[in-house]
Amino acid sequence: MEYKEILEQLHSFDKKRGWDKYHSLIKLSRALGIESSEVEKIFLWKSTDKDLSKEDIDNLKMEIADVLIYAFYMCDKLNVNPKDIVQKKLNINKNRHWKFDD
Repeated sequence: MEYKEILEQLHSFDKKRGWDKYHSLIKLSRALGIESSEVEKIFLWKSTDKDLSKEDIDNLKMEIADVLIYAFYMCDKLNVNPKDIVQKKLNINKNRHWKFDD
């Protein structure tokens, strides 16, 4: 599915429920933060990726979807395509140098 189609479905979904009135950038930011913490919660008390069960992985996928949905709403509010800003950030990162302590 293309990004434009995803946005159309998201807008249809939230307008039917009257949720679009809650979609300011600040409220979407808070929702995105909460959903990202739910991603982290899946890893609580696990030492490695191998400790994830099939159920954990399925839940992880759905929580990532929630994070992406709120990120897409924010991109829409900012009138930017997420692919474009990811590409811009990748281009910036190509010229950055990080030091890692092992």
